[in-house]
Amino acid sequence: MQLPGIPDPRVREVVQVAESYGLSSPELAGAVVLGAIALVASLWLVVRWIRRPMGARLKRALAKRDEVAILMHPNPDPDAMACAIGVAHLASEVGTDAALQFAGQIRHQENRAFRTVLDLELDRIDHVSQLAAEDVILVDHNTPRGFEGAERLEPYAVVDHHPGNGTGEQFTDQRTDYGACATIVAEYLEDVGGTPVGPDDESADGFVIPAAVSTGLLYGIQCDTNHLTTGCTGAEFQAAAYLYEGVDEDLLDRVANPQVSAEVLEVKSRAISGRDVRGSFAVSDVGRIDNADAVPQAADELVQLEGVTAVVVYGRRDETVHLSGRSRDDRVHMGKALEAVADGIPGASAGGHARMGGGQVPVEGAAYASGAETAMWSQAELGDDIFAALNGDV
Repeated sequence: MQLPGIPDPRVREVVQVAESYGLSSPELAGAVVLGAIALVASLWLVVRWIRRPMGARLKRALAKRDEVAILMHPNPDPDAMACAIGVAHLASEVGTDAALQFAGQIRHQENRAFRTVLDLELDRIDHVSQLAAEDVILVDHNTPRGFEGAERLEPYAVVDHHPGNGTGEQFTDQRTDYGACATIVAEYLEDVGGTPVGPDDESADGFVIPAAVSTGLLYGIQCDTNHLTTGCTGAEFQAAAYLYEGVDEDLLDRVANPQVSAEVLEVKSRAISGRDVRGSFAVSDVGRIDNADAVPQAADELVQLEGVTAVVVYGRRDETVHLSGRSRDDRVHMGKALEAVADGIPGASAGGHARMGGGQVPVEGAAYASGAETAMWSQAELGDDIFAALNGDV
C-alpha cells in the first residue's frame, strides 16, 4: 500500500504495523498517524534541547525573568567575580536586570584590585532578605552559604566547577574537571555568538563582549589555574584564546600586580621560618592574623620550597582557625585531606580540589573535639592531624 504524504520512515512504520493488526478504518488509522507524528515531534524537540549549547540554555532561562540576583561565594575571588560579570552581561543581552551580591568580605589585595580596577558594583549581604531578586543564580559555588537564612534559599540556576550536591531549579551546569568557573562562562558567551572587542574597537556588530568583561574572565581563569599551569583542561586554553582579542592589557596588568600589605609579607615570612617539614610535606602555624587572605598567599609561597610537595598553612583570626593547602603530589588530594581534618569538629568545614583546598575550624569546636577546655586548647594541636591527613592516615 502506498502511503503518500507520510515521508518520515518512523511514522510510515507505525502505520504499517497498525494495518498489520487490522486497524484499517480511516478514523483509527488517522489517530495512529497523529499519535506517531506527535511522538516524533516530541523526540525531535528533546534531541534539539539536548544538543542546545549550555550558553543558549542559560540565556533562555535568564530571558524568563525580569530580574535576578547573581550570588558569589563568601569572600569572592577573581574567578567568582569574573563569572558574576559574565553572567550579568549575558542577562543584559535578553533585557534581564542583574544585581551582583556576596557575603563575607573582599580583603585579599588581588581581589580588591580586581573589584576596583574593573569598577564593579558588588553588594554585600548578611541575610537572605537582602537578596536583590527572588531568583538567584549561584556562580563558582553550588550551595548557598555565609549569610543568615542561606539554608532556605533554592537557587534558580547554578554555574560551578567545585564538587557538591547543589542544583538550580531551572538550570545547573557543574563541571568539576574544569580548572576555573570563568572558563564555563566564557564558553556561554561564545555559545551565543558573543564577540570580544578591545578597548579601542568600536566597529564590532552584534553581541559585543566589552574589554572589562573579557579581561575579568581571562584573569579569573589565570587566577584559579595559577596562570594556566595547574589544574587546566584544554577548555581553559580555548577560552583564553577566545577572550584574547578583547583583553585590555593595562587593566590586566593593574589587576595582576597590586601592592602587597605589610601583614601579608609578615605572614609569608612566619610560614616559611616556622614550617614543620616531615618528609616532603610541610605544615606551618602562622599564629594570630588580622587578614585571613594572607593564609592562602603564604601557602602559595611555601609550596615553592625545594623538596616540598604538599603544604598546609593555618592561622587564627578571632575565634576561627583558617586553613589553606596546596599540593603538587599525586598522592595527596588536598581538598579531601582537609575535609578529613575538619571531619568530626563541630562547626568546621573544608574541601577543595586535588591541587588546592581550604577550610575553617572554630576554636571552640576544635577544643571540644580534642577533649580540651577552650582556654587550654592550642591550634598547634592541629598539626599532627594535618600530617596524618596528608599521609592518608585517617
